[in-house]
Amino acid sequence: MTAPFIDLGVHHNPRGLSDRIAFGFTKALRWCADTFFAERYGHRAVVLETVAAVPGMVGATINHLACLRRMCDDKGWIKTLMDEAENERMHLMTFIEISKPTLFERAVIIGVQWVFYLFFFGLYLVSSKTAHRVVGYFEEEAVISYTHYLAEIDEGRSANVPAPEIARRYWGLPDDATLRDVVLVVRADEAHHRDVNHGFANEIAGLPVGRVAECPPHAALEPNWKKAA
Repeated sequence: MTAPFIDLGVHHNPRGLSDRIAFGFTKALRWCADTFFAERYGHRAVVLETVAAVPGMVGATINHLACLRRMCDDKGWIKTLMDEAENERMHLMTFIEISKPTLFERAVIIGVQWVFYLFFFGLYLVSSKTAHRVVGYFEEEAVISYTHYLAEIDEGRSANVPAPEIARRYWGLPDDATLRDVVLVVRADEAHHRDVNHGFANEIAGLPVGRVAECPPHAALEPNWKKAA
């Protein structure tokens, strides 16, 4: 399986106060990640994928409840956001196998997740457009980070270890797949989430949605009731 082509130059230029707040917040978090992790991209991925798996579930929950109250169709948003959350969680499970986070990093993950979950839940209630724009900018930064990670691997500063079995199974990678192959498909996933969330923000704002990057094929994680059927 080959990762689909993605446009690395995609960037949503901030328009208005909401976008500027989202962009500034994202850049502040990027500075924190760069300061804390430096060039340790595997460990950075573990912590950041924990955070990245939160917005999809928050958005799906709030949209689900809103549709129940309004008795209206969700236009496919709920399943899309839940799939995003699941996909980000699989990124986390993959990089845990590669980076083996320390006890300190696990403690950081617990603290960051609670703070970010409460913050993002409140933000989504106040302005879902800003919330989706934040995620769009997050994913722009994720594409940049994984591009840097690829350079680290290609230049020999990070070992190109064999891909974990969980990654090979999830993305349908060959038995001889390596970390580089994993980073390529993860980056393509992030580009897809980038375009989807910028599209959601644009739709809320009444702007054109735009093109969405192709998502790499991956295994559908079936619920237990389907496995038992």
